[in-house]
Amino acid sequence: MQAAALYRTSIGKKAIMAVSGVIWIGYVVMHMYGNLKAFWGEEAFNHYAEGLREMGAPIFGHLHLLTVARILFVVSIVVHVWAAYTLYRQARLARPQNYATRRVVQANYASITMRYGGVVILLFLLLHLMQLTWGVSAVHGEFIPGQPYHNLVTNFQSLPVTLIYLVALVALGLHLFHGTWSMFQTLGFNNERMDGLIRGLAWALAILVPVGFASVPIAVQLGILS
Repeated sequence: MQAAALYRTSIGKKAIMAVSGVIWIGYVVMHMYGNLKAFWGEEAFNHYAEGLREMGAPIFGHLHLLTVARILFVVSIVVHVWAAYTLYRQARLARPQNYATRRVVQANYASITMRYGGVVILLFLLLHLMQLTWGVSAVHGEFIPGQPYHNLVTNFQSLPVTLIYLVALVALGLHLFHGTWSMFQTLGFNNERMDGLIRGLAWALAILVPVGFASVPIAVQLGILS
């Protein structure tokens, strides 16, 4: 009974955020690596994108494993957002009135903007899906089903789209830095001996993942990818 009610506690919700965060860190790293295949050319990128639909063949059929992965990712982000929001509500109820003087103790810019950065990432994720997965004509008028390289390049030929993408990547970098460090702390792996290594990993993810993602739209804008 106590285990079943654990998710209602602050510790349980932080654990949910940590585990779902691990899943999404894995996803963004793999997605970033996949995006870099655009530099290998149209054929290689299209082959990679089609290969995602055939993951696990011949044991799994067309789209089967990808669908399972998508369901896992959706569930992960839903419980992550739920846990973050309920923790925020608990904190607000515990301190209903704002302090007259706000003081930041052992906090950095990433932790302060964590909540707002998460909202930016969530909104951008929906926009990104409409552009490159669902092909909503209102946000990507040149979308062609089954032509992922074409859709990628034509999407980032728009300077406003590229700028929005880069702003979202800044939010992602901050989220990755603070989220990675907090995740290890919540799961009990952080201590004085490991703190330097964990912070180094957090910085590496916060820099390398956004830079990897950003390289594609910047290359399109510079005419390297076309």
